[in-house]
Amino acid sequence: MKNSAIKTRNFITRVLYQNIAKPIFFLIDPEKIHDIMIRMGNILGSNGITRSATSLFFSYSDKRLEQNILGIPFKNPIGLAAGFDKNAEIIDILPSCGFGYGEVGSITGEPCEGNPKPRLWRLKKSKGLVVYYGLKNNGCEHIAGNLKEKKYHIPIGISIAKTNCKLTADKTEGIKDYAKAFAMLEKFADYITINISCPNAFGGQPFTNPQDLNDLLTDIEKIPSSKPIFLKLSPDVSFQEIDDLIHICDQHRVHGFICTNLTKDKTSTELQKYWKEAGQQALGGISGKPIKDMSTKLIAHVYQKTKGKYIIIGCGGVSSAEDAYEKIKAGASLIQLITGMIFEGPQVISEINRKLVELLRYDGYQNISEAIAVSSQKY
Repeated sequence: MKNSAIKTRNFITRVLYQNIAKPIFFLIDPEKIHDIMIRMGNILGSNGITRSATSLFFSYSDKRLEQNILGIPFKNPIGLAAGFDKNAEIIDILPSCGFGYGEVGSITGEPCEGNPKPRLWRLKKSKGLVVYYGLKNNGCEHIAGNLKEKKYHIPIGISIAKTNCKLTADKTEGIKDYAKAFAMLEKFADYITINISCPNAFGGQPFTNPQDLNDLLTDIEKIPSSKPIFLKLSPDVSFQEIDDLIHICDQHRVHGFICTNLTKDKTSTELQKYWKEAGQQALGGISGKPIKDMSTKLIAHVYQKTKGKYIIIGCGGVSSAEDAYEKIKAGASLIQLITGMIFEGPQVISEINRKLVELLRYDGYQNISEAIAVSSQKY
């Protein structure tokens, strides 16, 4: 499809979403809409006809967006972040939606019902979400059974976390839970993300402590695997604490970082207006536009601290090509989103990729990899 036709297609889809679909969706409880979208994605991904039809509405490709990272080929840098496809149910439809890769989960050692409802709210003014799911998923054994027959058409990462319960608040039990999920799922993943930064689980985030992280990674390394390992970082820890975690990762088989998870920081003056908008919904962590700058600054810090040793995936507040490009120029090789898609529409993946090509052309780059970290020192 020609670029002009894709631009027109995306414009029409955006108008329809913003003026018809989104106003209806936003009248309904957000978790119900999320569940409906998962069921719809499952149906659309179930056969070649619906996958091809979906591609006509949302796909886009350009050689300048292709990269080979850690031996994994990515057709474009835009991926679905963990937290949307919690049980790996819509893997088949992701390529047709324009994603270059996807990350499922977070998946825990045992089935997890998550926190009590309600646990998802929209910040309509700020284009953010308050998320309090608490790692709801069907558990690693059930999901591994569903993945046995899957054939991926794009790279799929699997995010693992410890089950949200009192038992795993004990460090030893928490490590066992991570290890169970890792051993069960690594064979089905192109890469594994160890999520140590969920802000909504019982016992908090113990593995943001360097010694605890060292113990966790030591046990994970006892499980034979050649898959790349990423660590998902919190935006709520200081740069010094991040440096301490990086020092631990230097001693283990870690390949990269995802910057960042949700924020639960209620002390930051920059975030006060978002918590005020959230009101009584302030139980969970905030995603989307409110954490855009926090994420980008952490990307730049990690890149500069490690001098490009690690692959960085930028996540937080991406809803346009400019947002994605800013994170890439700060040091990210890949980008993830969820909230931007909810507020802008499903065509936003194609919009971002198409506009990224224009931005690369304007800056004189032949490939997206040439733009990585060109502006990291300005943060």
